[in-house]
Amino acid sequence: MTEQPAEDQPAPPGRWRRHLHVTLPGCWGALLLACLSFTPSLLPRGGVLQGLICGINAGIGYGLGVLAAAVWRAFADRDPRPARRWSWPVFLIGGTALFGIAFGLGQYWQHEIRDIMGVREFSVVQAVFAPLIALLVLALILLLGRAVRGLYRWVSRQLMRWIGERAAKAVGWILVAGLSWLAISGLLLDGIVSAANSAFSIRDTETPQGIEQPTTSTRSGGPGSLVPWDSLGREGRVFIGSGPSSEALTRFSDRPAPEPIRAYAGLDTAEDTEDRAARAVADLRRAGGFERANLLVATTTGSGWLDPACVDTFEYLNNGDTATVALQYSYLPSWLSYLVDQSKARAAGRELFDAVYDTWSNLPPDERPRLYVAGESLGSFGGETAFSGEYDLRNRTAGTLFAGPPNFNTLYREFTDHRESGTPEVQPVYKDGRTVRFATDASETIPPTGDPWDDSRVLYLLHPSDPIVWWGPHLILDEPDWIGEAPGRDVLEDMFWVPFVTFWQITADLPFATEVPAGHGHKYRTEYVDAWNAVLRPADVTEEDLARLRDIIANG
Repeated sequence: MTEQPAEDQPAPPGRWRRHLHVTLPGCWGALLLACLSFTPSLLPRGGVLQGLICGINAGIGYGLGVLAAAVWRAFADRDPRPARRWSWPVFLIGGTALFGIAFGLGQYWQHEIRDIMGVREFSVVQAVFAPLIALLVLALILLLGRAVRGLYRWVSRQLMRWIGERAAKAVGWILVAGLSWLAISGLLLDGIVSAANSAFSIRDTETPQGIEQPTTSTRSGGPGSLVPWDSLGREGRVFIGSGPSSEALTRFSDRPAPEPIRAYAGLDTAEDTEDRAARAVADLRRAGGFERANLLVATTTGSGWLDPACVDTFEYLNNGDTATVALQYSYLPSWLSYLVDQSKARAAGRELFDAVYDTWSNLPPDERPRLYVAGESLGSFGGETAFSGEYDLRNRTAGTLFAGPPNFNTLYREFTDHRESGTPEVQPVYKDGRTVRFATDASETIPPTGDPWDDSRVLYLLHPSDPIVWWGPHLILDEPDWIGEAPGRDVLEDMFWVPFVTFWQITADLPFATEVPAGHGHKYRTEYVDAWNAVLRPADVTEEDLARLRDIIANG
């Protein structure tokens, strides 16, 4: 947001002094939002990130302050006037004191968040430099805004040669706003995505140390596979080349266990999503996947990554009598795919499940494996797209597990928006929990307590502190229910919603959502043990078995 040409006091002469000139209303707005940026968010943050968020909020506040002053002058029908002599000293003294209090409270809240999550790392130096970083970011935002304003004025002057002054200003503003939007959303964003895609496509050719091509026919890329090992991509090779062996499964269950089947197709396996899905399912069938008792369709995140905790747990609880199929749809990492690759995730989830279901539904009913669906983060978004709603999930699967669902997930939003009155957004109850339920801690009783949860079970696993679950543009101007309700188990009670500020705080949490201890943020690990146990309902697994499996997954 840029300031209006009319200010509360005249700009000093000189080109650079004009660029550095600030207004009193703008400064008060910047100070207010800068102080509010220290209010608690979902995750702990370092000084550099805090400075960045503080500077962005200050820039927004400055624009809002200037706009408010312009609106006030319009209603008062008066021109701008210089600030009173005492106004700036009051601002400097009062502002310094107010910012100091906000900074101190921010450090206290950050300490509380770190304590909740067991985070011990903290840099005093970064915290001290946060205000300086904020000031630098604010200066850059102001210079950028004034450059846009200068362009608008130049365009308007050119247009005045052919049209009237009012029309020239209106058309000039529209043109500059449109060009700015195209530059940001088109040239800049597309350029960043293209560069990232090229960089990560090179990384996709790497094979991590310790991962080797399988020598068993039960894995894609192994002997007799229809999918070449080199076409799987980096994360595909990790998925295929890892996981519990039949020996490990036998040690856990004390019963003979077969080698789990894993099928996968990478971006280089076929030209488009439909062909990749067909190749993955063909390789699944070749390996005998449809002859296993349990079949899992897993939608990946970003660059083709699957959380090993999810798939490994599924295989342990079923003693290896499983087959899992997945495919890659992007080169980009999860958080970037989350922002720009949603359509690819949607197509991947739909095409893969449809290809599996087409083969599965043509088998004799008594020869079909139990069909499950799973996905984490953007994988849950893709996994949802194959289904129209609760009945479809229940009728076409034996169970579903979605972890860390993004806030824009269609079915997740349907289930939470239409939850029973009085149930919180962080753990809603949908239609008496007959099919769909939500767990922030699957080791405890999943509400609603006492109501039947028969047939196919659909479970959403989420952490209250997971920014992926809560982020969305609606945070800019709308207060979400979850902030006004009782806080989740790992969310600070002092957290509250502020227009604009909360949006940028949650946005800043996104890239660091997995940089926290397991059990918080977007880091799901041992939670999969209890979550899959709730969905699968294995008859021969004891509490002691679950405890041992949690240790295995935690150390995996």
